[in-house]
Order: sequence, then structure tokens, then C-alpha cells
Amino acid sequence: MDVLVNSIDVRDLLSSPDLLDSPSSPLSAPDLRLLITRLESHTLKIKSKVQSYLLSHHDDFSSLFSQSSDVVSRSEDLSGQVSELLNLISEHPIEAELSGIIKETVEKRSQVREKMELLQLLGVVLELNDKLSVVKENVRIGRVIEAAEGVKELKTALGIRNGDSTAEVVEGEPVVYGLLRNEWTQCFDEIQDLLLKFIEKAVQFEQETNIVHVKYQLTVNDIKGVELYTVFKAMDVLGILDYGLAKVADLFTKYVTTPVIKCRSTPAFMEKIDQESGHILEAVLEMVPSADTESNGTDGETMYATIVQIIKFIYDSLCFKNGPWMRCFGRFTWPRMSELIISDFLSKVIPDDASKLAEFQKIRKLTSEFETNLKELMLIASSDIKDERLSKFADNVEVHFASRKKVEILAKARNLLLQSNFILSQEYVRPLGLNKEGIAEDFPNRIDLLFSSEKFMVSEAAIKLMELVHQTLKDVCLLPPTVGLEFYQAAKNALVLYEAVIPVKLERQLDSINQAAVLIHNDCLYLSEESLGLAFEYRPFFPSSVKELAVFIDLAPRFQLMAEEVLQRQIQLVIYNLKEAIDAADGFQNTHQMRQFESAKFSIEQVAFIVEKVRIIWEPLLLPDIYEKSMSMVLEAVFSRIAKDILMLDDMAAEETLQLQTLIHLLFENLSSLVESLLAVGGRGKPQEAQRDTLNDFIPSLRKLRKLAELLDMPLKSITTAWESGELVECNFTLSELEDFIRAIFTDSPLRKECLLRINNSNDWEKEYKRKYQAKSTSWT
Repeated sequence: MDVLVNSIDVRDLLSSPDLLDSPSSPLSAPDLRLLITRLESHTLKIKSKVQSYLLSHHDDFSSLFSQSSDVVSRSEDLSGQVSELLNLISEHPIEAELSGIIKETVEKRSQVREKMELLQLLGVVLELNDKLSVVKENVRIGRVIEAAEGVKELKTALGIRNGDSTAEVVEGEPVVYGLLRNEWTQCFDEIQDLLLKFIEKAVQFEQETNIVHVKYQLTVNDIKGVELYTVFKAMDVLGILDYGLAKVADLFTKYVTTPVIKCRSTPAFMEKIDQESGHILEAVLEMVPSADTESNGTDGETMYATIVQIIKFIYDSLCFKNGPWMRCFGRFTWPRMSELIISDFLSKVIPDDASKLAEFQKIRKLTSEFETNLKELMLIASSDIKDERLSKFADNVEVHFASRKKVEILAKARNLLLQSNFILSQEYVRPLGLNKEGIAEDFPNRIDLLFSSEKFMVSEAAIKLMELVHQTLKDVCLLPPTVGLEFYQAAKNALVLYEAVIPVKLERQLDSINQAAVLIHNDCLYLSEESLGLAFEYRPFFPSSVKELAVFIDLAPRFQLMAEEVLQRQIQLVIYNLKEAIDAADGFQNTHQMRQFESAKFSIEQVAFIVEKVRIIWEPLLLPDIYEKSMSMVLEAVFSRIAKDILMLDDMAAEETLQLQTLIHLLFENLSSLVESLLAVGGRGKPQEAQRDTLNDFIPSLRKLRKLAELLDMPLKSITTAWESGELVECNFTLSELEDFIRAIFTDSPLRKECLLRINNSNDWEKEYKRKYQAKSTSWT
């Protein structure tokens, strides 16, 4: 049958090769006839092969046709049956009955499934309830380990987390689960309370006799013979070992380790054994009061050994050599124990002297060995460096030594600042003279400035403070870098304490004119210059790391500014008091009247009194140049105010001018000694004329007030001539002041008009003098 399957290629029936190469070329008539002949021959061959194939497979084809006939016959029968069924259904409809049966079947199956689920749930509930009953029974008879394991199993089955049954309610779950959880909580609380009671019975502290009893056979209520080990294991299963050991650890720390650390007692150990069974019934730890509270010595060897014995007792007798239990105990005891050892021992044996730091190495070694022993007894973790608190403290002894000394230095500085007074006796402030041997006298509080050859008075507090700073910086040069840095910071902070403490302590004195304020000013100048000198004196000898950080120059401007603020505050207070005294003169009006003259005279005397009081305070204490400038500012305020008040008078009678002149002369007479002292201070080494020029530069109103006294009885023409010559301009009179002064003294007349006109025409003197005075003031500033 392959010949039927394979296709016939017509080109194979052609004889010409050219036709094969070009299938698109047309065929000739001979070729067509040849092709038809060959196709007919080929067809006959195919028919012959088909016929022979059918004959050879006759039986197979007969069977196939027979089966096909049977299938057709059965199909016709089935079609008839289906037609009959359809006719039957159409005549008798059963869709409703069939739907009801199906629905009922589904409902029955759902009910059966629900009942099966309820039965399964009921089985689970009954099983859980039975287990809860078993747990309760185990608790009742004292089988605490079995009870703890049952509680733990039920916790997982009931889906309880963190022991909180109320937080696990799931929406839509059976109510019975909530009831079971409540039952579980009651069981948990019951067994927990029971175990805690066992612990209280097992570990008892007798405070009167300082004895600790650890009992191994326990009885609570009607439950007898429960082993302590069993109780600990049950607590471990429940996960409440921390809760159970917390109180025991607290009592051990309070009544056992603390007395040992404070050198008040030493331990004694004893065990009670049952003679019949040979089992240990009780372990006893007795704390015997120590007769020698210094028995630890200075290295703590005895204390460390005693604590190790106590920890070994706990490891063997209480925790049954169980590592996790011991670590749990250690988490409660070690933090407080280490703090006590540090505060009551290690911090107290820190050397007071840097030379003794090497001796501390023995204590450091003993401390390290002590922590190693605790790791072996599993009180602290061997892998957690956070537990090595004592070793860290001992290793950093240099830092602790430095911190301790730093606190001591600052405390000492603070105390000397708070305890010192700023009152000098009269002999300290009197001018220096010669003693019996002919040598110039000197006083402890009179010091030389570092960058000046002059001496002045400072407070005892400043001198002692600088002595402390110098001693501290000398130590920096000899100490290790870490310690030296702390000492350097302590020295610097000690200086800053002056700025913080003194203004607060002497706040009332700074608000009044007194000796203390001047001493504070001098102290600040002294500390400022000393701060500048510290870097030159000590910095080259500091350790290299300290040398890179050491800075003192920043302190100098702070003290310089503080000195200036204190001095300016005093000057302003003086000026304020002087202005109040001058205000009592009522502007020097009507001084030709006796009452007004007496009032103005009293005001002048008050001014002189205040200025003299200030001189008595300032002159012995302030540096000469500072005293000169400060007093000049005060006098300038006085003279300028008096001159201004007099020049503002709009009408003066002849007698009034004489009285005003008398008052000005009275002022100069009362202040003559002060002015002479200022001439002596400001003009040292200068001719007398130069001294007066210097004083006039500092007190411009001095010359003006003196000239005003002359103008009060000077003829009008002489006044005009003095202006035209520039004399009045040099005395700081202005054109408007002179015009008002002339109008106040002289009545209106042709001469006055002529003089005023001449004065107005010659005001170039005023402009020229102002230009020269401004240049001079700029140069002086």
C-alpha cells in the first residue's frame, strides 16, 4: 500500500532531461502522448496491487465491516431508548423532586460534617480539660516538674504567648477556649505561687544572727519532701527562674556580699547531713562580724577571696553547679556587687600621688584574677566583655586618678574663692615706706605684673588660685599624657572658676563703690597676664599630646574684658553719685540768694567728698595709668556738668556771677590735692608745663571751667578779644555757648551787639580748633 501513500512525480515519467531542468517549459505532443501512456501503465499496476492487497486481507475487512454493522444497530437501539425516556420525562416532570433530594442530601452532609467537627472539638476540649486536671492534681501532690511540663504543653496547645491568656482571644473561636485559657492561667498562678513558697522555705535569712539557711527537703502546706533541685528545675521549665531568684539574689547582696565588701563580716560554712540516708539536709552560711574593719588591707586580696568562697557556696549549694541557673543568679547580683566593689574599694585605693600609680598594678592583677574565678563559677559570662567591669575600672586607673585629682583641684579652687574675703587692712593700702633697716616695705598682696615693672594690689584669692594653677601645671610636665591632659584641663577650669564664682559671690559689692570691686579688677588684670605667661613657662615641657591641645591665650581676653567691665561699672557708679550731688544745686540758679548759694555750696562740698572717697579707694590699688584715666573720666564728668549748668543760665546778675565764681574756686580748692596727684601720676618725668597739657588732654573741661571762672568777672571787650585770639576756643568754648553767656550777663546794648558781631565774624578759630582737637583725641585714643 506504499504506492498509494507516496505521491507520483510526473517529471519522473518524462524522458527528456531538459524538461526536468526547466519545469516551466511547455510539453510537445510526443511528450504528452508518452506521458499518457506511462500514466495508464502505472494506473494498471496500482489497481493490480490494490486487488492483491484486498484479497490477502479479506478476513480482516470482513470482521471490520461486521463490527461496524453491530455498532450501527446498537446506536439505533440506544436512540430509541433515549426517545422513550424523553417521552416519559415530558409526560411525568421530576425536576422539583430531584432538586429537593439533592438539597436535602447537601444539608444532611453539612450537618454530619459539623457534628463531626463538634465531636472532634469536644474531644480536644475534653483532652485539654483532662490535662488541666492532671496538672492540678500534680500541683496538689507536689509533682512540680510534671505539673510544669504540663503547663508548658498546654500553653502551646492553647496558643498562649508571653503567659497572657487575655491577649490571645481570636475572633470567631469557641468560647470554651477562653474558659480553658482562664483555667490555664489559674493553674500557672497556682504552681508559680507554690514554687515561690518553696523558694522562701528553701532559702532563709536570719538577720539577727546573720545566718543563711539553704534547705533541700521542703514542705509547704500538705506537700512534703519536695527537693530544692526539683523546684529549680520546675521553675526553669516554666520560664520563671528569673522571677524566683530575684528576691534571693537581692537578699544575698544585701546581707552577705555587702558586709564583706564593707569589711564588716567574714563567712563560715557548714552542712547538715541525714545520718540514715547520708543526704545533705541543709547548707548553712554564717556571716561572722569582723573585728578588724581594715582586714582587707590596701590590695583587697582578703575581700576577693571571701567573695569567691561565697559565690562557690551559691554555685554548689544553691544552683547545684548548673551553669544557666548560676548565670541567672549572676544577672541579679553582679551589677550591684561590682558597683559596691568600685565605690567602696577600688575608688578608695586610687593613688593620691602619681608616683604611686605603679603600686596599683597589684590590685589590678588581683581584680583580674577575681573576675576570672567568677567566670569559672559562671556568675558572669566569659564571652561578654561588658561583665568585666572591675577590670575595666582597674585598667583605667590613670583616668580615674586624673578625674579624682581634677575634682579635688576644682574643689580646692572653689573653696578658696568662696572662703576668701576681698577686704584689705589699712596698712596694706597705705603708701609704701621704709622699714627700720631702710629697705622699702612690701606686702604679700602687692605683686609684680608679668609684662610690666609696676606693682599693684590683688586679692589673696587670686594669689592662691595662681599658686594652685602653677603647681598643677608643674605636675602636668611630669605625668603621663592621659593624666596630664586632665590636670591641664583642671588648671584651666580653675581659672575659669574665678570668672564664675566671684561676680556672684560679690554681687552686692560690685553694685557699690568699694575696695572689693577694685581688687576684682586688679585680679582680672593679674590673671590675664599670668594666663599669657603660662604658655611660655610650661607648654614646652608638656607631653607631646598635651602640648598640641594646650591653649591659654584664650583666657587672657576674657579676664581683660571682665576687668574693663568691672572698672567701667565702678566709674559709672561714681559718675551717677556725682550727678545726683550736682542735681542738688538746682542748676546753680539764683546763687545771689543766700539759700540757693548755701545749697549750691553744699552740693560742691558733696562732690568733693565723693571724689576724695573714690581717690582714697582707687589710688593705692589701681595701676597709676589706670588710676589717672579713670579719675580723669570722673573729673571730666564733674567739670563738664558744672560748666554746662552754669552756661545754660539765661540771666545772671552781677552779684550772682561773683557767687558762681566763688563756687568754682571752692570746687578747685577742695580738689586741688587730687588734681596735683593726677599731675604727679600723669606727668612723671615731664616738665611742669607738659604735665598740665597732659592733664588737660585727659580732662578737657578742667581748662574750660577755670576759664569760665575768669569770664564771670571779665569785661565784655576782654571776652571778645579772648575769643578773637582763639584762647576761648582752646578752652573748648563753642560759639553758641559764648553768645548765650554774653546775653545772660550783659544787658542789650550797642556794645553787646558789636561784640557779638565780632565774635560771629571770627568763628574760624572754632573750626580750626575742632579739627586739631579731633586729631589729637584720635592720637590719644
